[in-house]
This record gives sequence, structure tokens and C-alpha cells, in this order.
Amino acid sequence: MDWSLPPSITQTVAGLDAMHLLALAAALGWASGLRLYAVVFFTGLAGTFGWITLPAGLQVLQHPGVLAVSGVMVLVEFLADKVPWLDSAWDAVHTFIRIPAGAALAAGVFGADAGAWTLIAALMGGGLAATAHVAKATTRAAANTSPEPFSNIGLSLLGDAAVPVMLWLAWAHPAVFFVTLVLALLVMSALIVLMFKFLRGLWSALRQHFGAAPARA
Repeated sequence: MDWSLPPSITQTVAGLDAMHLLALAAALGWASGLRLYAVVFFTGLAGTFGWITLPAGLQVLQHPGVLAVSGVMVLVEFLADKVPWLDSAWDAVHTFIRIPAGAALAAGVFGADAGAWTLIAALMGGGLAATAHVAKATTRAAANTSPEPFSNIGLSLLGDAAVPVMLWLAWAHPAVFFVTLVLALLVMSALIVLMFKFLRGLWSALRQHFGAAPARA
């Protein structure tokens, strides 16, 4: 199996090596699990203004139509993600959107001509998007059980900030990005386990409460 990168790919992205490209693919996948539309919009915007040179497989994100639609959706998601319970409904719908989109964006870093690299990027991107999405969805669902709105808004703002920071790190400092990504995945994995236990316990308590037979006189 040929693991070398086609010259067309390295030339398109200013000679970046495989590790750098994998960092970009991982960032796109992971961030898509949190803020898909922000990933599409900010990546396309960075390519449009020449801040970065996008690989050929991602240059479609620079299209004015893609930028316009993703920009509107960034605003919609920003607002929806701050409203308790609406955020959980939004997450539920996007279970079927964020994960395949994360895989597609990660694969786009290498394009259709990179063989095994494209498949590796797609699998990695989809897996990272799934992890980030599940961690976000379960944590926000647990936060929604609290009567105060501040934890919900705080978690949402944390996600808003994490996405551009991780995308920038992947481009500018890939080694630092990978260290940060590993730490983020450890935290997310722990959150998934804890939040699933919490939500399962809450569900059991609710079933017992509402399913209990009324006391007889």
C-alpha cells in the first residue's frame, strides 16, 4: 500500500506534511461535533481572505453561497444553543448531520486522490465528531435539569470559543493541537460516562415516581 501523499496535495497546501494535514483533518472532524456550521463558515472565510490555503477538497467552502448559508446557520445555532431544552432538541436533530459532515470535511483535507489517507481522515473525522457530539449532547441534557440557566449558557460559550481555537492550533501549531486534542478527548470520554449514568439514574427516578401505583385509602 502506498502511504505517500500525492504531489498535488502537498503543493495545494503549501507543502504541509502528513502530520500537519492530519491535524487539520482531526480539528475539522472534532469541531464539527460541536459547531458544524461555524467550522464550515470560518474555514471558508479563512480561505476566501487568504489567511490559509485550503486543500482542493475544501475549496468549495469558499463559495459565496456556502458562506452565506453557513453564516446564517452559525447565528441560528448560536441562539438555539443558549436556550435550555431547545439546545437538546437541536443536538438530537444534528446527530444525523454532524457526524457524517465531520467525516466528509476531514476527508476533504486529502481529497479523492490520496487513497488510504482519505479513508483514514474520514474514519478519524467521523469518530472525533461522534465523540464531541455525544459529549456535548449528554452534558447539555444534564445541565438542562438544573433550574438556573447560567451553566447552560456557560457551556455553550465554552463550545463557541473552543472551535476557532482548535482550528487555529491545528493550522499554526499541530503538535500543540494533538496534545490539546488528547486532553479534550479524555475529558469528553469521562463526561460521557458520568452524564450517561446521571441521566439513566434520573430517568429511573422519574419512572418510579410517575409509574408508582397510587396509595389506597
